[in-house]
Amino acid sequence: MHKVHIIGLGVDHTEIGPGISNRIANAEVLVGGDRLLRLFPDHPANRVSVKSPLEGVIQSVKKEMQAGRKVVVLADGDPLFFGIGKRLIEELGREMVTLHPNVTTLQAAAARMKTPWHNMKIVSLHGREDLLPLLRALAKSHIVAVYTDPDFHPARLAGELLARGIDIFDMHVFEDLGMESEKVGCFALKDAAKTAFSRLNFVIFERTGPPEIPLSLGLDDDLYRHQKGLITKKEIRAVGLSALSIGPDHTVWDLGAGCGSVAMEASLLAHEGSVLAVEKNADRVRLIRDNIRRTGAYGVQAIAGEMPQCLASLPDPDRIFMGGGMGEDNRVLEVAARRLKPGGRLVLHLVLMGSLSRARDYLISLKWPFTVTQVAVSRSRSIAGDQRLAALNPVFIVAADKK
Repeated sequence: MHKVHIIGLGVDHTEIGPGISNRIANAEVLVGGDRLLRLFPDHPANRVSVKSPLEGVIQSVKKEMQAGRKVVVLADGDPLFFGIGKRLIEELGREMVTLHPNVTTLQAAAARMKTPWHNMKIVSLHGREDLLPLLRALAKSHIVAVYTDPDFHPARLAGELLARGIDIFDMHVFEDLGMESEKVGCFALKDAAKTAFSRLNFVIFERTGPPEIPLSLGLDDDLYRHQKGLITKKEIRAVGLSALSIGPDHTVWDLGAGCGSVAMEASLLAHEGSVLAVEKNADRVRLIRDNIRRTGAYGVQAIAGEMPQCLASLPDPDRIFMGGGMGEDNRVLEVAARRLKPGGRLVLHLVLMGSLSRARDYLISLKWPFTVTQVAVSRSRSIAGDQRLAALNPVFIVAADKK
């Protein structure tokens, strides 16, 4: 049985070497996307078009291999860089695959831009239904390279960012790289949103300035926009985030999010995950979205709705924070407990003794291990040329683990 050769064509397939050209010329089966197959219009080989989902393509490749035919898979750039190489290795085994990497679109675009690419954050939107990977990348990176998708083309990306109030990036668009029709341009987002681009494109976002308020753990309360008093105080926020023990790829629910301060800072910890700030009050939802824009916490998603009904469409969480969502009964708590992933953690911030007693009884009924910590914070206040300590309301922090 012949090995499968996966060949990266680079940005200009006419520049591939004679050894690779001979490998393609001798292929009995050519596998690739329609655009790449069209580069070899007179090739006599059988053709397999790569389309999603890939299961059918994989089965076709296996069948051709078992028939003893020489199979060549055509790829862009490096087949192991957001390419088909990884999947074919998984399905066929390393010993049955030979890879021939070439210059990637990213490398070519960086060369046109004359900027190093080793520190770029790289995102692929191929086949995605949401922009979360891009938003997470923009939150923490100064330069982000994007493999676009027909649905997420440059104009739409610019419009989506502007709709979220994100306007501190320029967009470099690379069209038809390596072709006679190649075009490279740098656009303000408001201009890119109104421009029609070639379907064959690549995008690099470059930050033009910092967020209005650089986000950090324990950010001062008055730096967030909030309704008077309706914010988890920074000292309590720090203890609650510590109790949550958030991992980089966790999905986090902040229920009854208020102005979203906990969600913003949770996004620093779940920087490869997802943070959902759920709030029913429309004015507070607007505050959450404004705070996302001002702090650059683009990975946070504001969810407007009444709990528990609005939780039905959300992804199951690894961590749940309830600072303002306990309510007058246990309905929200019960749904949260049911939806929390096994091994997940629930943290409640409670002020009222009755709420504490109700939460404690419910967790006992579930047989979940939990701890209760009381946090009492005092802050200095100036008085008569000196200072005194003024106490904030003590808060009970309940941390429970789902078996």
